[in-house]
Amino acid sequence: MSSVAQRASLDAVRPYGDHLDDGLVQLSFTLPVDHGPLAREAALALVRDKMGLIKPEIVHAKPLTPGYTYFVLFAQCQHAVDCDRLAAVRTATRAMSEEEVDAFVAERLGRPIVVIGASTGTDTHSVGIDSILNLKGFDGRHGLEAYHWFRAHNLGSQVPNTALLAKAFDVEADAILVSQTVTQQGLHLHNLTELVELVEAEGKRRDLLLVCGGPRITDELAKELGFDAGFSKGTYPNDVAAFIAQELAARERPPVDAAAPEL
Repeated sequence: MSSVAQRASLDAVRPYGDHLDDGLVQLSFTLPVDHGPLAREAALALVRDKMGLIKPEIVHAKPLTPGYTYFVLFAQCQHAVDCDRLAAVRTATRAMSEEEVDAFVAERLGRPIVVIGASTGTDTHSVGIDSILNLKGFDGRHGLEAYHWFRAHNLGSQVPNTALLAKAFDVEADAILVSQTVTQQGLHLHNLTELVELVEAEGKRRDLLLVCGGPRITDELAKELGFDAGFSKGTYPNDVAAFIAQELAARERPPVDAAAPEL
């Protein structure tokens, strides 16, 4: 068994390059200095003296235009992160595949989960919400339309919060998914806050799971705005489905203990 497989503790996590704990990292950046010895020394000094990395090595240096040089370097990071001390995101959610989510819903809820989603306000970007909800999904993982125990409704882009909420009530949705890509002048914050306020005004906050996502959305931000969870880059449809399924199961029929049952 490799040393990677044997490691169980997350109290001292370092970057991994050639072997465990070597701390190797790769950096790339451009300096506004003409290509030559001075630019190379400036790049090494920046990484070694200012970034705190050790043993920097330039593996690629290329002039871009007069006065600019592009670099790629390797270096070693001496620091480690104690993952056990980090504020874990959605620690209660167990990772599940599409098949595991369907089996979980069948066993714990025994009914389909109704999900409705849209890009709200003036946001015209629908790629994110499409990848989570639509049948084809992305990167080889199906969207929620493909799940046997989910009923997904994708309203597309530029959907007013009032229209999204009306449709959610009409289909008796369990969860509302909001995608926000446009963030200029805090538009995403306005749209997300408005939706929460509308749901609360209808007295339905306890009846709906509110989930938002986007490149600048974090779980912490989502919860500050009144949502139940937030998802950002690197999220797959099964991540969202697993959260919704487990959260609804916990609300509708609290388990005897906190651990999710093995499937």
